[in-house]
Amino acid sequence: MKEAWLVVSAFLRTPSFVAMENAFLEAAKWAGIRLTLRNNASFIKKDSFDMAPPGALFFDKDVRLAQMMEQRGLRLFNRARAIAVCDDKTATFLALEKASLPQPRTVLGPVTYPGVGYGDMAFLDDIAGELGLPLVIKEGYGSFGRQVYLAHTLADMRRLVALAEARPLLFQSFISESAGEDLRVYVVGGEAIAAIRRVNSSGDFRANLENGGKACAYKPSREEIALAINACQAVHADFAGVDILRGKDGPLICEINSNAHFLGLRAATGINPAEHILRLMKGA
Repeated sequence: MKEAWLVVSAFLRTPSFVAMENAFLEAAKWAGIRLTLRNNASFIKKDSFDMAPPGALFFDKDVRLAQMMEQRGLRLFNRARAIAVCDDKTATFLALEKASLPQPRTVLGPVTYPGVGYGDMAFLDDIAGELGLPLVIKEGYGSFGRQVYLAHTLADMRRLVALAEARPLLFQSFISESAGEDLRVYVVGGEAIAAIRRVNSSGDFRANLENGGKACAYKPSREEIALAINACQAVHADFAGVDILRGKDGPLICEINSNAHFLGLRAATGINPAEHILRLMKGA
């Protein structure tokens, strides 16, 4: 592949997003690929796909656009199905369960509808009985550790579920030995290229750098590497950041990020995932 689009969000224009776009554009020059920046709001006109390249680096979560581009014959990195599964934590859980990969004990929340609510929420007693307290509540959609909550009591659960309204939810056992800490393994083309350990010493149970976590280079074990690679295979991702918790009985997959930010990882390890991703594209 000698020519491709870099598809990004038209609406997320923070410095970190722009810096990653620039990293991809620089890596494309090094790889010998002519990478043209496009945003997801630039495909409205009927001639938007005229002279389309053979593929695109799809660094956005606009799944419908990704599907349309694939229907027009473009090879996407990542593909639409991978983005869709990674973007919805409930779908990630199902994909990992199908692949028999270890993850925290999980219960899918029952679906309700906007304006209907959850009634008396009696089902929360059953979930607490299955998983114990405290437990983690995750909305299906969310990034940077947002929409992920720690509930210590049934009252906490009722409050958080009410705030979520009709958004999809899952409930997971709290891995206390990994509180405020996780591993991120960046996988590209079936190879673990770099890893970091993230630690949040502020008392937040989430290790995300955006919530105050600090990153340092980390050498993952063979088991952790295999788990990260298998996780990407389970969701059909060409590349992803796989977040791993270290449980008392071994590593557990926490999340898979198809559009994982890599600036912190690059700073901590000196490894630039953009170069590996563009090299993968060039060989496609």
